[in-house]
Amino acid sequence: MNPLIWLTLTTSLAASTIITMSSNHWLLAWLGLELNTLSILPIIMKPHHPRAAEATTKYFLVQAAAATTILLAGTTTTWQTGSWSITHSGPTATLLITAAIMLKLGAAPTHLWYPQVLQGTTMGTALAISTWQKIAPLTLLYMMHNHLDHTAMLAVGITSAVVGGWAGLNQTQTRMIMAFSSIAHVGWLITAMTISPNLTTLTMMMYVLTTMATFLPLTTTATKTIADMGTTWPLSPPTLAMTMVALMSLGGLPPMGGFMPKWLILKELSTAGLMMLSTTLLLATLPSLFFYVRLAYLAMLTTPPTTTTTEYKWRFKLNQPTYTAPMIMATSMLLPMTTALHAST
Repeated sequence: MNPLIWLTLTTSLAASTIITMSSNHWLLAWLGLELNTLSILPIIMKPHHPRAAEATTKYFLVQAAAATTILLAGTTTTWQTGSWSITHSGPTATLLITAAIMLKLGAAPTHLWYPQVLQGTTMGTALAISTWQKIAPLTLLYMMHNHLDHTAMLAVGITSAVVGGWAGLNQTQTRMIMAFSSIAHVGWLITAMTISPNLTTLTMMMYVLTTMATFLPLTTTATKTIADMGTTWPLSPPTLAMTMVALMSLGGLPPMGGFMPKWLILKELSTAGLMMLSTTLLLATLPSLFFYVRLAYLAMLTTPPTTTTTEYKWRFKLNQPTYTAPMIMATSMLLPMTTALHAST
């Protein structure tokens, strides 16, 4: 792709999210979301592959439907209240907007488009969709926090956590596994949103950090399937070892940093007396942890087939991004800073 076009697309992708985050007007927020969608479509389409074209079409249809629903709800709110302000929305409009945002985030039960889109794109684009693209819709939830239906939000949160865990069990493609992992984490994010916006910020920060720390090594080593993990050891033993650490952190296994948001969310739910809810969320994490451990098992405890390509794979020099190591270190060692991070967010 032409560097100038690439710069234009990335700039407009960043600007669109900032527009949505800084707006207090439904029309401007909708404009930001639409610009966000239009900016990422050429990036998804970049490989010029039939799967990429399919992913682009699915992404466009879903995001356009969600944005149109948000515009409809915003217009309805304006008719009722005479104001375009995001913070002054009625109960019906709020429920409609919440449903549209859940569709944008890929939360269950509106999640079916998400794994297919991620599977049809490159690893870098999949990382952008899993992290950056979630910021703008979450910002709208932040601004509507006082009007949200907590029962509906908690129901969506639990459904996403359960579906993300169970549906990922029979996947063999790393992008599909990361997609269902993302759906499960969105469940935790939405649950945190009902308790405290500050806790949601911390959860989102840790989710972005751990997801990047997991995606980057997989991208560098060109790991497409679970079987590929076993042949990564001759290529770069430290990279594979640290990828396993990042996966354990993503699963929320103590004493890794990924345990921090789950710990705080469960504490808040228990304090609020929602013991059944917190137990269900905790149990929903186990299937996710299982498929992370399965990746680690196949990579570390099984011997890869001794083919010529495997024996000489170490000859290929990896171009590691400089920020991979600090991210993996942060995602694995941030747990002692829980108090400071929770207080500062």
